[in-house]
Amino acid sequence: MAAKSAAPPPPGDDKRRKKAERSAYFSRREAAKILRTVLQGDARRRAIGSIKSLVYSPQVRNKKATYALVCQTLKYLPILKDVMEAANVPNGKWKKQIELMYMITYDILLGQEASLAGDAEKYLLLKKDVLQSALAKLLASKGVKHINGLMDLHNISDIPKPRYVRVNTLKVDADSAYFELKKNYEVRKDDVVPDLFILPPGTDLHKHPYVINGSLIMQGKASSMVAVALAPEPGWEVLDACAAPGNKTIHLAALMKGKGRVIACELDEKRFERLKETVRLAGACNVQPMQGDFLALNPEDPSFSKVRAILLDPSCSGSGTAVDRLDHLLPSHGTGGSATAGEMSRLRKLAAFQKKVLEHAFSFPAVERIVYSTCSIKQTENEDVIKCVWPIAESYGFELATALPTWSRRGLPVIDGSEHLLRTDLVEDKEGFFIALFVRKGNHRVSISSQGDAVLCEEKFYRKRKHTSYVPMILSHRLLFSHCGSRKFRRQGEHADE
Repeated sequence: MAAKSAAPPPPGDDKRRKKAERSAYFSRREAAKILRTVLQGDARRRAIGSIKSLVYSPQVRNKKATYALVCQTLKYLPILKDVMEAANVPNGKWKKQIELMYMITYDILLGQEASLAGDAEKYLLLKKDVLQSALAKLLASKGVKHINGLMDLHNISDIPKPRYVRVNTLKVDADSAYFELKKNYEVRKDDVVPDLFILPPGTDLHKHPYVINGSLIMQGKASSMVAVALAPEPGWEVLDACAAPGNKTIHLAALMKGKGRVIACELDEKRFERLKETVRLAGACNVQPMQGDFLALNPEDPSFSKVRAILLDPSCSGSGTAVDRLDHLLPSHGTGGSATAGEMSRLRKLAAFQKKVLEHAFSFPAVERIVYSTCSIKQTENEDVIKCVWPIAESYGFELATALPTWSRRGLPVIDGSEHLLRTDLVEDKEGFFIALFVRKGNHRVSISSQGDAVLCEEKFYRKRKHTSYVPMILSHRLLFSHCGSRKFRRQGEHADE
């Protein structure tokens, strides 16, 4: 009796297989584009934002699979390069798609070979035996039995970072959000930032209904500390000088309980659109988005006469977000070399801009509190900026105050007052942030005359601008007020303190 032939797979199974292949096909190509951006940025020593920010852009469809593939390929990249070089692949036209080749090789050796469909995939599948042989020889030559041994030799390790999520109290109270998360996740409350929750590393909340509707904001702890340090009160007018993407902006709005006004300034058109969407989703009705250059804002404009606090989070190197960007996996990590001339030049340019915008913030007449923050670990962008602007800050009556006094890690002891500065540690806290809080002393307030003169009229001294320095003059009441119209105030944005 003839043997029965194997029954064909059910139609539904075939459809699911093809759907999985198609999904994997597009994920690899989307991941390859992101990997190319990341590697090119690393080669130029330029921060390109976190991988998450690239993956979770609207253009990427299968975000979870794409993110996982980028991370895993980066993690094994040194080994993949060694294996592919030993196997002499790719060659010909495929060399132009090297990032995609890394992705496919990862899947052949360590990932999902069953879902490999596409011309590039077929090319490397023909080389499967050669790749596996090259890996076996590499293991033998290094005296290890498993690929994890190679990982140890390359000093590659995971740096797990907790998932932080902040409650948007404009939409939901913290207790309700806590009990909702407790239904499905291990969650605890942060002891520094109110309404911030901590979940285990790798917790994926992107599809959680509270995240989708803006009730929960996925924001790191250090980033969430910035608005808390400024501590605006309900009813105040606050200026967020460099606002996009808007997480700190809506945090300010929530701390103010939806009262008063937050002016959210952003220059870049695309980032401004993202800012508006963040504000809309959060239901932050007391936020007024404004597209424009903070340095071009005139402190004498009546529109800003009631601004009492400024949050200044300017462009920076992003060196403190290395864990998010997976910098510890990038080719440049651990080279042991000092900063390149290009890196130092970029840091100097960033610092010059940072000084300029901070100087400009001091000149707003009614401002009582200013927070300057960066997601950088570089002294050049942090303590050195504070040291440079310190005479100008004093001339306007500002002094450093201690931001979040219960926090233990403080500024580098390279300037007086470093104990007031706040730092988070890249290793201990998984983020490297810097926060400086300036508070105007006593009743210092800048009075602007009709001629545009700037005078601290409630203290018995007058300071005038001469080029880029301030000259204090101790005056009597009579002399003070006789000078209240004598010197034209010069806008901070018209000079560069370099």
